[in-house]
Amino acid sequence: MAYTGDMAPPRVKDPHPPARRGPGALEVRRVAIDTYRENVAYLHRDCPVYRTEGFQALAKIEVHRGHAHVLAVLNVVDDVAIVKPTELGLSEQAFAQLGIKPGGLVRVAQAEPPASMDAVRRKIAGERLAADDFRAIVRDITENHFSKTEIAAFLVASSQSELDRDEVLHLTRAMIESGGRLDWREPLVADKHCIGGIPGNRTSMIVVPIAAAHGMLIPKTSSRAITSPAGTADTMEALARVELPIGTLHDIVRKHRGCIAWGGTARLAPADDIMISVERPLGIDSQGQMVASILSKKLAAGATHILIDIPVGPSAKVRQMHAAQSLRRLFEYVGDNLGIHLEAVITDGRQPVGRGIGPALEARDVMQVLANDPGAPMDLRQKALRLAGRLLEFDPDVRGGSGFAIARDILDSGRALAKMQSLIDAQGRNREPPQPAPLTFEVKAPAKGFVTGIDNLRLAQVARLAGAPMAKGAGVDLLRKLGDPVVRGAPLYRVHAGFPADLQFARSLSERGSGFTIGAAEGVPRAYVEF
Repeated sequence: MAYTGDMAPPRVKDPHPPARRGPGALEVRRVAIDTYRENVAYLHRDCPVYRTEGFQALAKIEVHRGHAHVLAVLNVVDDVAIVKPTELGLSEQAFAQLGIKPGGLVRVAQAEPPASMDAVRRKIAGERLAADDFRAIVRDITENHFSKTEIAAFLVASSQSELDRDEVLHLTRAMIESGGRLDWREPLVADKHCIGGIPGNRTSMIVVPIAAAHGMLIPKTSSRAITSPAGTADTMEALARVELPIGTLHDIVRKHRGCIAWGGTARLAPADDIMISVERPLGIDSQGQMVASILSKKLAAGATHILIDIPVGPSAKVRQMHAAQSLRRLFEYVGDNLGIHLEAVITDGRQPVGRGIGPALEARDVMQVLANDPGAPMDLRQKALRLAGRLLEFDPDVRGGSGFAIARDILDSGRALAKMQSLIDAQGRNREPPQPAPLTFEVKAPAKGFVTGIDNLRLAQVARLAGAPMAKGAGVDLLRKLGDPVVRGAPLYRVHAGFPADLQFARSLSERGSGFTIGAAEGVPRAYVEF
């Protein structure tokens, strides 16, 4: 494997000597605040530099240390316990980027507005942007030239006047170029990704060991949860270490043909991480930005063959079949123009997949499927096998249509479980895996009938209020699925929490709406499936 981009440089003599004390020089103070991917600086209101330079709160400033500098958004404080008038406070990220010791001297100046803001303003006006425009915007975002307000302006403009397919292609390319790339030096490097929105949909943790046991190279770098009860990395972390140095990641993949790790350590497509930190609070998730985000990360990780899972259902991210087909065409267009083999499949997103929602509960489901446990959730097993079968058909030696049977044989024979156990040991087995949290309550059916609806979003919210994903054992255990008959008082799901307050939060939400609809058998919605 080769790696280009943001690898940590070796320790060398400081090339940026500290500024000399004199008029305008300020002592750096490390302000222990995680501003989440934004450089923030703090000046006291009585600071002479603040007064003479005419700074305003939320203005962007340049912080200079010799020839090194960082750009930061300015906050003004009135408490000397935070920053004295002779000091400049820096947030954790800004302090790390500047590479200075507390007490070192710096100078500050007004920052020039990023030139690419002109392109952002044109996008706000509804204009179509060119490749160079996106390249400049992404470069300025990566180099912290944009504040989060300016990033939000770009994201909202791109969402309101939806990016066309060529703009999505340009944005994807620019995001790939924003960081390092992995090169595994093999003609077929597989990856599988779901667009999200379906709780418990932990198929990747079954697909990866099946594909790796077949001999396919499948380095799966996954995200942590941001608004969901668990991401793949959170669930895998219940079983093994997921934060792996790039060298360790390389060695594991070379030896075992796969991994299931958190993608943050490799610093791939860093502009995507910054934009996501702004998108989530705004609730923005437009198709164009979603495609660019997913594919930039996958290509930066070295994938050559990608399978995309697009669930469709009443409470999924994509709610209509025509919208799913449109999204599939967009994925395929961008993939084709980036020179990768990409297939997108439309799957049933009417309800959660498996029983568990939350890291420990989802990990239990995964291991039950891999172990061929008779009590394993069959929907998770069947969906994982169908996805694994499609992935195996990327192999030129596998005939079209035979992938499912090969995947099933690998699972039934125990080879997938053995591969998963070897990956867990290689990454660092969790010797005390979390168990379902001990505090519980059950949500019960209000009437006799059949389960005709399950709200993915509501169940995800209940699981998060119960403590997932931070509390690994917290979450929701489904006891009924669509079409199941119930009687009044029958348990629909069980909530697990580690703390009484979390249990009460989850209980209150479920009492306002359980997320289940009970009705007549003919009211069960049809599946959205185009495997």
